[in-house]
This record gives sequence, C-alpha cells and structure tokens, in this order.
Amino acid sequence: MRLPEPDQYDSFAAAYEDHASDGPYNALYDRPATLDLLGDVAGTRLLDAGCGPGFYVAELLARGAEVVACDASAAMVDLARQRCGDRLDARVHSLDEPLTWLADASVDTVLCALAYHYVSNRAGFLAEVRRVLRPGGRLVISTHHPVDDWVRHGGSYFEVGTLTEVWSKGWEITTWRMPLTRLTEEFATAGFLIERLVEPLPHPDMGRSHPEVHAKLTNRPGFILFQLRPA
Repeated sequence: MRLPEPDQYDSFAAAYEDHASDGPYNALYDRPATLDLLGDVAGTRLLDAGCGPGFYVAELLARGAEVVACDASAAMVDLARQRCGDRLDARVHSLDEPLTWLADASVDTVLCALAYHYVSNRAGFLAEVRRVLRPGGRLVISTHHPVDDWVRHGGSYFEVGTLTEVWSKGWEITTWRMPLTRLTEEFATAGFLIERLVEPLPHPDMGRSHPEVHAKLTNRPGFILFQLRPA
C-alpha cells in the first residue's frame, strides 16, 4: 500500500498557494468554517499542525494568538514564513513523528486543518497532541468527509486504506480514506471526546463566484470538522 509522502507538496507548493488563496474549497469552505469553530483565540498559544502556506496562521496571528507551526513540506514552511515573517515560529516536521520540540502542556489549541488525512501514524500524533495540550485545551481537525471519499472513489464505504488521485491541476496526491466509525474510534482510543462535529455549508460568496461548487456542497458534504477535548 502506498503511503502519503510527507513532502508530496514540495514540487508544486507555490502553485498550491496561489490556488488556495481564493479557491472555493479552501477560501470559501474550509477556512471560514474552521476559523469560526476556533472562535476567539486572542491571548492563547496555538500549534498549527500542517500549516501549509500559512493562510490560517496569518489569520490567527491577526486575531491575537501566539502561533507555532509545522509542515512536512519545506517549501510550504518557507511560504508560511514569507507570509507571516518573524511573528511565526515554524519548522519542517512530519506529523508522523513526535513533537519533540514542544514541551508538555505548552499550547492551548492544536489545529490540524486539512492535514489529518495525510498522517499515517495517527495514534502517535494524537498521543503527542494530548501531551502538548494544556489542561482544558482542544484539538480542532478538518478533514475529508468519508461520504465524499466514498461517492467520488467508489468501492466499500467501510474501506480503510490509502488512495492516490490526480487533481484537476495535475497534482498527484495520496491520502487516507476511512469510514466515520473508524475516524471517531481513533479519537476515542487516543482519549479524546468529541465536543463538536461540524459538516459545514459553503460561504454565501461561493454562490456568486463558483455556483456549481456551491450547489454541490449545499447538497453533499465535502469536509468534516471536529473539536476534541482530552477525556
């Protein structure tokens, strides 16, 4: 089975940054829903785990959070640093590896936006999140909706494994797919409770800029969001 390569975005990082800046799934679907779920972050310390080109980081810094960040792609980390400057402590780091550079109970929130489906050692990642969260802290995840993976790729909805697809711009991407039961079982086994589960609707602006995508996402979920707390 082919596993997601930690650096699979390196060869097209700049093109992805341009795409994600105003693309409907990023700018008008996941980002507004995820930032809404995060709410008021002023005065808190946050880890952006899988920061990509830094769109979430820039907004969180603007909202008054202290942010540390990591991504497995060196090219993505460079873009995030360019976007946020010396306000951001960012490093190249795969979420399959321990967060050894973070102390116990050192962050209030861990954000993993559209990155969890690339993590192969998810049990290890969740254990590390528990370790670095302060008492009362939370983990916010956005990821592919299992139903959307099933509708688009077929096969058994209950399949657990990886899939490789070529996106419309020619980018080849490998991710994990799994049913909702498996996804939530992993959270429970790691000692997390689901505080909120969100199946977002697209931002109204998408109806004007990308009406076909808006119509699809108004009728079928593309992503799913979780806010988790250690039990």
